[in-house]
Amino acid sequence: MASTQHMERCGHGPDRWNDLADRVLAGQVLAEDEALAVLRAGDHELLDLLAAAYRVRYHGFGNRMHLNVLVNAKSGMCGEDCVYCSQSKTSTADIPTYPLLSPERILDGARLAAERKAKTYCIVTSGRTPAPKDFDAIARVVPDIKRQCRLKICVSPGLVTPEQAAMLRDCGVDRVNHNLNTSRRFYPRICTTHAYQDRIDTLSAVRAAGLEICSGVLLGMGEEDRDVVDAAVLLGQLAVEALPVNFLVPIPGTPLEGARRLNPRYCLKALALFRLTNPMTELRIAGGREENLGPLQPLGLYAANSIFVGDYLTTRGQSADEDFRMIEALGFEPVLEGM
Repeated sequence: MASTQHMERCGHGPDRWNDLADRVLAGQVLAEDEALAVLRAGDHELLDLLAAAYRVRYHGFGNRMHLNVLVNAKSGMCGEDCVYCSQSKTSTADIPTYPLLSPERILDGARLAAERKAKTYCIVTSGRTPAPKDFDAIARVVPDIKRQCRLKICVSPGLVTPEQAAMLRDCGVDRVNHNLNTSRRFYPRICTTHAYQDRIDTLSAVRAAGLEICSGVLLGMGEEDRDVVDAAVLLGQLAVEALPVNFLVPIPGTPLEGARRLNPRYCLKALALFRLTNPMTELRIAGGREENLGPLQPLGLYAANSIFVGDYLTTRGQSADEDFRMIEALGFEPVLEGM
């Protein structure tokens, strides 16, 4: 293939990755073999690869950091069988379970998000799709959040119809999260209660309603490199506005509790891949960054320009103060404007 020959001519030093960054910045799309080469780069090339990813990040976002705060607005009691999830029907994990939080509790979370300099507040509910009363409750509280806290609102409600997407748009939601998680090929290995196409259809409904799309991946479930590449390329084709990269935390009581933890250097290569395949996307290091990247966390922000501040769904994050110290040490600055 022409791309393979081109990379061979560029050798194996920094010129190889700088050339790749040049072509991404010129609007070219990575070929499959180039994307696989990023994931399979030698550890001795890691800093050169991150430098190339940082060039692309800086071109689109400078040194700005998008901060997000997540609220688990409804926990557990899910009828889906996603093998990674502590809230699924197959899980015996010891987690809190509760119905949709009251509007005041959801508002409290938004106030905390504003205090933490977040740009976006993410409201997540467990389950295949919200019950009509939960959907109505979310639609009622969103205008109050926007009026009082001036945050962008992202809702993660599961599968949605075109009518539901329009309802979210009309109440003031800016963005809907629905992760693809992996490739179409690998998806039946992690979930059987709904199909990959159901997720694609949800993203199509969100786009048709004029809402921004937040969709990303979960790495470490036993997928192959080609599955990661397929997901990265598809998300680029969908032109998602935000792309969270989650790293599996094997939770006791889930089918993946014995999964092997990811190599932190591989995690950094994956972040570089998603930056090079999605150059103008808000790329977020999401769940599992603390456990999987460990002391290499700061390096990930040379590719990504977004993080969650605080806890995730049923796992703890590091303290907000630690996040702010990390961002400051890198010379990065939080995006302060909300809406």
